[in-house]
Amino acid sequence: MSTSSGGRSADWLRVTVAWASPRAQGLAEVDLPPGATVGDAVAAARAVECSGVEPGLVGFAIFGQTARPGTPVADGDRVEITRPLAADPRATRRDRAAAHPLPPGGTGRKRRTHP
Repeated sequence: MSTSSGGRSADWLRVTVAWASPRAQGLAEVDLPPGATVGDAVAAARAVECSGVEPGLVGFAIFGQTARPGTPVADGDRVEITRPLAADPRATRRDRAAAHPLPPGGTGRKRRTHP
């Protein structure tokens, strides 16, 4: 088995794990064996502990696409630790719209028609 200049096995995977919370943010690069999963990458980076997010509330993504702990990773992937939203965006928008309703007749701008 050959090794790269970084001292890791050539067939191992290099994965970046990213996290951000109100208290901490960070990136960690981890080397994982072939067949590794999102859960393996997160555990190797100790990202859940570093993120400050309660373990039962975290979610995962690979390059912004939702992933599960058992999702396989590929060389060069960026695994992200996600946290729950502080507020429901739909409810927030409804509340904001209710607090500042449009005047009767809409915005006063003409509607564009498409040919």
